[in-house]
Amino acid sequence: MKFTLDRQEKYTAITLEEEKLDTTLAPDMKSELVNLHSDGVGSLIMNLKNVKYIDSSGLSALLVANRLFKEKGSFVLCDVQEHVIKLIKISQLDKIMDITKTEEEAVDLVFMNTLEQGFSEEESK
Repeated sequence: MKFTLDRQEKYTAITLEEEKLDTTLAPDMKSELVNLHSDGVGSLIMNLKNVKYIDSSGLSALLVANRLFKEKGSFVLCDVQEHVIKLIKISQLDKIMDITKTEEEAVDLVFMNTLEQGFSEEESK
């Protein structure tokens, strides 16, 4: 599976360099997501600009990422192609996942979520 990682202080961005996120790639994607989480990545931005096709296994990988990274940080999808976004909406995953049009918007959302989490922690003290 080909991808690029951009590690920043508050988030890590992963860009898939594959056209399909399907049964053949989803297990590798899940493993990579678990490794990133184990390495201490708190917030993850997943750029799907190159992904033109996704199946149920790929959607499952996105759900794994959503569950792992929303525990303590954020998980944001960005640059999602039209066909992929249709499947996400049909599956109603758009109701539980943060999705932005661009990576810049995703970064802004991560920072906003970080601020909100900080305020929530202060209020609970």
